[in-house]
Amino acid sequence: MKPAFKFLFCLVILSAIAANLAAPVSGSASEPLVIGIPHSEAYTYANMMKNSFEMALEMINKQGGIKGRPLKLVYANDQGKQKPGEKAVVDLVKKHGAVMLVGAYQSSNTIFMARIADKLDRPLLVCTAADDRVTQRKWKNVYRLNPPAKGYTSGLEDFFLNKIRPKSMAIVYENSPYGTSGAMRMMWFCRGNGIDLRAIEPYHKERLSADYFKRMVARLKEDPPDVIYMVSYLKDAALLVKNIRDAKIDSLLCGGAGGFTSQKFITKAGASANLLLTATLWTPQLQYPGTKEYYDQYTKKYASAPDYHGAEAYSALMVAADVLKRADSYSPESIRTALDNTDLITPFGPVKFRSYENFERQNSLPTQVLQIMNGKFECVWPEEHAASNFIPPSYWRASD
Repeated sequence: MKPAFKFLFCLVILSAIAANLAAPVSGSASEPLVIGIPHSEAYTYANMMKNSFEMALEMINKQGGIKGRPLKLVYANDQGKQKPGEKAVVDLVKKHGAVMLVGAYQSSNTIFMARIADKLDRPLLVCTAADDRVTQRKWKNVYRLNPPAKGYTSGLEDFFLNKIRPKSMAIVYENSPYGTSGAMRMMWFCRGNGIDLRAIEPYHKERLSADYFKRMVARLKEDPPDVIYMVSYLKDAALLVKNIRDAKIDSLLCGGAGGFTSQKFITKAGASANLLLTATLWTPQLQYPGTKEYYDQYTKKYASAPDYHGAEAYSALMVAADVLKRADSYSPESIRTALDNTDLITPFGPVKFRSYENFERQNSLPTQVLQIMNGKFECVWPEEHAASNFIPPSYWRASD
């Protein structure tokens, strides 16, 4: 080959390599950019979360998408089980070409999906699963928007110490990773603050029945505490509260977020829900930009009120869009760099991933306390966000 032709040939090859390096990982500028959503379709909050993802998607694409490219969501049903969950992640990455993953609901399954996402080198932004271990496993691709289970009750703990000062407590919880993490946190809180633990009652979800709960509640009635703290999903939460009320136990009832934050809980539990307290990660009464707008838009569009699960999903997609807009390319490394530098206010609250204690790439947020009054959730703590004053039950015997 003559020198002139060799020079031109090398120039063409170098230009092609440079063009490939500059091109997005997932296709031409006219093609949609795919985000994969591992999604548990059978669970209580699945529709709320999907509705919220779609609302955020519509807003993002109306604003021009990602650097002019439309954003596309692809859902894969993880079924809340290990093998389908792992397959969902593999399909989203290899079959659908997702540049990143957003979602994950059930804690026990998210552990497996996060491991596969990290192995496939695909960034995963978890927005609901609460098991502490999710961001404690040295998985460089795993980030979490919502607080870990350890942080769910920080607002409730503050409320206990500064407002009602209970002397005794019983803890009832589902023995799943989510339930166990939440219960363990409250146990340590009680032991560290001189609160007498009258009973610790784990229950097996697989054995749920009215008789099963009645036997457990009968043990609580033998020595009623000032507070009964519960960590449960929706169906269990309503049944458990009804059984406690029917047993006429004079204790203040408190839920550890989860199933206690949904309007469906109030519907299912009926009058038994009145004056129950619950920890929550979010309330529409918060003063973050976009919070009220999200709540109003969702309520108008779907004729139902969203809780924190919906706000998490909506905000997580906002974060993902912001990350992809700032990333130098759509390579995993560039996306991780953009995630590491995230500093954004969303309707769910501020988002900034950092390391603290044993957590890595974890967002940290204060939590609130809601009380059910006349069939509605009212924020009673912290005081700067409170919409109503706490109403103690007439039978409550906690110290002044």
